[in-house]
Amino acid sequence: MNAELIPFQKVLDLLLDESRDIPRRYLNEFSDIQPEPLQALLETWPRIEPGRKLLLLDRLNALANEDTLVSFDDLGRALLTDTEPQVRIRAMRLLVECEDFRLVPIYMDMLTSDGNVAVRAEAASMLGIFVQLGEFDDIPSDVHRQIEDVLLEVLNGEDDPVVRRRALEALGFSSRAEVPVLIESSFNRQDPDWQASAIFAMGRSTDQRWADHVLRSVVSENPRVRLAAVQAAGELESKLARPLLLRLLEDEYDEAIAGAAIWSLSQIGGEDVRIYFHNLLDKLAEDDDQVAFLQEALDNLAFTEDMAIFDLLALDADEPDELEFEE
Repeated sequence: MNAELIPFQKVLDLLLDESRDIPRRYLNEFSDIQPEPLQALLETWPRIEPGRKLLLLDRLNALANEDTLVSFDDLGRALLTDTEPQVRIRAMRLLVECEDFRLVPIYMDMLTSDGNVAVRAEAASMLGIFVQLGEFDDIPSDVHRQIEDVLLEVLNGEDDPVVRRRALEALGFSSRAEVPVLIESSFNRQDPDWQASAIFAMGRSTDQRWADHVLRSVVSENPRVRLAAVQAAGELESKLARPLLLRLLEDEYDEAIAGAAIWSLSQIGGEDVRIYFHNLLDKLAEDDDQVAFLQEALDNLAFTEDMAIFDLLALDADEPDELEFEE
């Protein structure tokens, strides 16, 4: 619930005034937006300067990443058919937590029919959400199959390579028999972009068959491949990757890769990881952003360790009681 109720006309006036910033308290007015203000926004939308629209949507996406209590699903749905490609892309990103499979036909149509490459690529990525849901039987099986069929057709088709790579990444969640062959063939290409997408799909699969490929790629000279491999090592929870990632952190110049290595280590776990994180925390005491990120990684590490204990207890509970078999 908003701490301060702002008349929605005041919000619309602000959007029309390019000279003013958009304060955070105004962003909250778009969360769980009701039909009447949403309609007023859509009527005003054509008069808002294009850059201003993108600024608003970027701010809303950033807020959604920070605050799990806000939801911009209704706004995202309303803007999926906007005339501007960059608005359609940002609208999809507002829906990244939405698991309503009624969005699937819209995304499939955008993937196969939208005239903009970046929009088609984003739609492929969004369909990956529903491939994963289908693997857990959280959407109807026929819908799951349709999504996989469309992604496979795009991957094997003639669309722009970036769209096809996003289709491959989305299929990383799939257990379809043909997917591993496609991942392997993409990994074996000489193109680093295809290799990175293949490794990204390997991580999503959580299939240990890919562990050797990922470990070799952690030390790749290509930063795109290295980043994908570092992330995949965490998704695969590869214990063998732990020393490689700790060593990588000593020399890695790319901040994105270093951040991914820290997060992957929090997914893998280990006492040496905890010690490293605490030592690093002492060194970063003056950097608020890095300290906050490292604290999140420590929280995730604790979760990883708790899950490991739970798994061990579950295994013990499954073991037969030897006394039951005594004569």
